[in-house]
Amino acid sequence: MNNIRGTLFMVLAMAAFALEDMFFKSAVQTIPVGQALILFGLGGMLVFMILSMAKREKIIHPQITAPPLIIRSACELLGRLFFALAIAYTPLSSASAILQATPLFVALGAIFFFKESVGWHRWAGIILGFAGVLLILRPGLSGFEAASLFAVLGTLGFAGRDLATRAAPMTMSNRQLGIYGFFILFLAGVILSVWHGISFVVPELTVWFKLLATIAAGVVAYNALTIAMRTGEISVVAPFRYTRLVFAMILGAIVFSERPDGLTLLGSAIVVTSGCYIVLRERKTRKQ
Repeated sequence: MNNIRGTLFMVLAMAAFALEDMFFKSAVQTIPVGQALILFGLGGMLVFMILSMAKREKIIHPQITAPPLIIRSACELLGRLFFALAIAYTPLSSASAILQATPLFVALGAIFFFKESVGWHRWAGIILGFAGVLLILRPGLSGFEAASLFAVLGTLGFAGRDLATRAAPMTMSNRQLGIYGFFILFLAGVILSVWHGISFVVPELTVWFKLLATIAAGVVAYNALTIAMRTGEISVVAPFRYTRLVFAMILGAIVFSERPDGLTLLGSAIVVTSGCYIVLRERKTRKQ
């Protein structure tokens, strides 16, 4: 029963993340990316602060300066910053496809940083997944988009965040982590605004609606993901992360009229297949 509940929450989280990306991409067509990140981060922080205060939790947790949490925050800052740029300047479907390589980078990082021993099966899955990413990027070919490298850098940041999470303090609640997670979004927006030259505009009413929808989707996604990862077995629940790509491609086609070409679809399928293979292989290895 826990696995079913965890799976349902994971699918809900991925659908909400896809909606978050869609509303954000739509909003930044009218306002600067940095400004959108600042408003998104502030809105999410406010929601989680209210939730924390309702539970009588400390807004500033004593473990906030713990080295693993600082590393996690730095990696998330890079991930949020570059992935926001990827969403803004590349098709939603291709950015989301590259993001699905995060588990591959996590697996590779676990080998080098945590000295995990792996066999040729896992190495084959990692190499195959990277081949899929290259098919999506197509470096050196006419279909190559330099802005797609933002998605790769964002994926590396999120992988570093996931690796650092292994050593993060377990005493912090989902709500407290949410506060700091959205603070990172705010900080990413400030950095991007300063880098591009501060230039804010007064959003129209429709843009405010899109930003509020982005915040709502982000809060739902963050909570659902945390519940999913703490409810079912990770080896069962984790593969359903890839449903985000399905939702993203559907929304990209309906809202932005995106039509991924054959190489993008093939690369996406390879990345998803290799990621699922690694997760299932790891589960099998642990049972032996």
